[in-house]
Amino acid sequence: MVAIVGRPNVGKSTLFNRLIGGRRAIVEDIPGTTRDRLYGETEWRDRAFTVIDTGGLETRGGEGYTALIREQVREAMAEADAILFMVDTAAGVTAADAEIAALLRRSDKTVLLVANKTDNAAREEHVVEFHELGFGDPIPISAYHGLGIRELQERLLNLTPESRAESAEDALRLAIVGRPNVGKSALVNAVLGRERVIVSAEAGTTRDAVDTPFQYQDRAMVLVDTAGIRRPGKVERGVEKYSVMRAREAIDRCDIAVVVLDASGKVAAQDLHIAGYVADAFKGMIVAANKWDLVEDTEENRESFARRVLGRLRFTPWAPLAFVSAKTGLNVEGLLELTTEIGETRSTRITTSEVNSLVREAVAAHPPPSPGRRVVRIKFATQAEIRPPTFVFFTNDASLIHFSYRRYLENAIRRRFGFEGTAIRLIFRSRNE
Repeated sequence: MVAIVGRPNVGKSTLFNRLIGGRRAIVEDIPGTTRDRLYGETEWRDRAFTVIDTGGLETRGGEGYTALIREQVREAMAEADAILFMVDTAAGVTAADAEIAALLRRSDKTVLLVANKTDNAAREEHVVEFHELGFGDPIPISAYHGLGIRELQERLLNLTPESRAESAEDALRLAIVGRPNVGKSALVNAVLGRERVIVSAEAGTTRDAVDTPFQYQDRAMVLVDTAGIRRPGKVERGVEKYSVMRAREAIDRCDIAVVVLDASGKVAAQDLHIAGYVADAFKGMIVAANKWDLVEDTEENRESFARRVLGRLRFTPWAPLAFVSAKTGLNVEGLLELTTEIGETRSTRITTSEVNSLVREAVAAHPPPSPGRRVVRIKFATQAEIRPPTFVFFTNDASLIHFSYRRYLENAIRRRFGFEGTAIRLIFRSRNE
């Protein structure tokens, strides 16, 4: 496990993206873009590494985000096997660099000094100045251009203990999604039982998708906290635009999305859009009514809220509703139980004979509408995949299957086999496909 540490705007997120081989971290030429710590998995020479990106470290004073980011960096340093101390060759040695160096010397971690933005011969001459920080020869790199990355990887391979990360393939991935300021980060911390991500009353605190592996009972899980999703017209240019992109990417790569609503407010149109993203991606979904501690917890209030939510989310009647409070911990355990059940449901496989028996009964009870003189026939059906449960129907002409009949068949499958909590995919193929 390798943590990247340094003052703001020295290129930590660019190096993080370069090392893991993708654009997981948001990169902007604005100090303070990264706030939480991000984890990325990668392999070099068959060795598994976890790379941690951190926010810009300011060692002195500061309240609000500065103090919160400092605590995030300290946690990243505590769990790392090695630390990449990143400095900016273009700026030279600064007072902030010296303060961070003093902090790192007090730790018992292996530290590699990385001189970023060494893009030309003139800047290479300035690299020697960083010897005064006391960490030996700096490694000159340009994270943006990919220069010096191979040497940095070789140094890490020689310094870190040999180990292989367990495959995360079987881990259940949960994405926490919702409008800004509905309590997503607080819910993450309630699930994990510690201050894993920064929580603030200011809307828009979380900017990246933050992946956290954890264990619930005997089940491996990965929790993804995401930036709040707003309507496209409400998305500001720059950092927030990328935050929304990351949130939608998190939905694409999760198994189950927990759509967080503010129980003390109304169900907004944007809540429906977010649920629609999840359904269109064929994911599992739980609607979590957060801040339930602000509502009198009576059966009547629960039923009234459920009617309002289910009335607005008519297109996902299969998604269960959970009443939770990230602040008090109300029903957080029940939320995790529900996610494990939905995870098992998404892995359910129905035999071909059972599927065809159901389809024959459904067609006999209500034959598909046949436009004009053409008769629509469903010849055969089978479950082709799990996660999401995917059913393929072979017909004489798939283009004749009306969307209302597709919904009828989906409802028939759900009545017989359940699949509560997850979207299911129906594919119709013509005889010549």
